[in-house]
Amino acid sequence: MRNWKNLVRKVHESEDGAVSLETVLVVGAIAIPILIFVIKVGWPMIQTYFTSNMSTLQQDATAAQTGTGG
Repeated sequence: MRNWKNLVRKVHESEDGAVSLETVLVVGAIAIPILIFVIKVGWPMIQTYFTSNMSTLQQDATAAQTGTGG
């Protein structure tokens, strides 16, 4: 029982994990709003860009296969 009390006291007094926890919270507080912004605003723009370029690539590939490209 005495070892258990010593272990609890040692863990309670240690501040080793506090810096890591604070760092994770700060990074999360910065990253979450950025991620939400990218998903809400940026993703539709990325999707539109990708779709239009894929259709252009498809047209160019078809033109190259048929020999009508210029």
